[in-house]
Amino acid sequence: MTLKKDKLLPWAFLALPLAMYLIWVILPVFQSLLFSLTHRDTIMYGRKFIGLGNFVRLVQDPQFHIALANNLVWLVFFVGIPIPLGLGIAMLFNQEYPGARLYKTLFYVPMTLSFAVIGTIWAWIYHPDFGALNTVLRLLGLEGATRQWLGDKRYMTLALVFVGVWRQVPYVMILYLAGLKNVPEELVEAAMIDGASWGQRFRHVVIPMLAPATVVAVTISVIDSLRAFDIVYVMTNTKARAAEVLASYMYSSAFHYQDYGYGSAIAVVQFAITFAFIVAYVNNTLKNELQR
Repeated sequence: MTLKKDKLLPWAFLALPLAMYLIWVILPVFQSLLFSLTHRDTIMYGRKFIGLGNFVRLVQDPQFHIALANNLVWLVFFVGIPIPLGLGIAMLFNQEYPGARLYKTLFYVPMTLSFAVIGTIWAWIYHPDFGALNTVLRLLGLEGATRQWLGDKRYMTLALVFVGVWRQVPYVMILYLAGLKNVPEELVEAAMIDGASWGQRFRHVVIPMLAPATVVAVTISVIDSLRAFDIVYVMTNTKARAAEVLASYMYSSAFHYQDYGYGSAIAVVQFAITFAFIVAYVNNTLKNELQR
């Protein structure tokens, strides 16, 4: 009887969070999939089953292609910059020197700010007339380098991505700082005794030991890049169609144009792409770890 109670006790504690997860996460996923197969003018009424009609429409929709391309730009920059930069900064901050804790705290400040605050700050920085960026460029005599950063479709997406990357780097840094604390000093010292250079120690000792942190950092960065919405919404209010991403296009389709079925189809595609990236990356990482 005691053994049975011991088995049931963990499930008793997990019952409430699992129920909430089922209601707030799993159920909406299946609802979105169901809605994507319908044409819905309202949440409760006007449902008409159209099968894969919304997905066929996506393939033919130029704005969807723009949003998808922009998300790929977000993905490339979110993985290509915060991961190596966050690792480099973590290696620097992992040293003991005066003021190290203060520098870590100051560098982590962007992660403590809400997207509304971040968007407001950077919208001012990017302002073409009195924004800090163009003002500095003019002071440096680079008048020709000034731009309508949020008004020119050629630079709009990159300007928004930079803001996202600026906020993402401190998060990755914290992950790697935690990972570096788990790197045994004995291994590093043994490699030094064997005559390994700094680069060799970093490549063959530190990097493999940071594999778990790298998996988390890449996974989170991929997810954040593919669900990018807050920065785009705050800084453009989804009116800049050239900077649209999948999440903002889903939002505008569902809530601005009341096309809930089409918005759900975009959400399903976004979920499928994110899931595929994560599964492929984690599976490849696990295979490499097992081969070692």
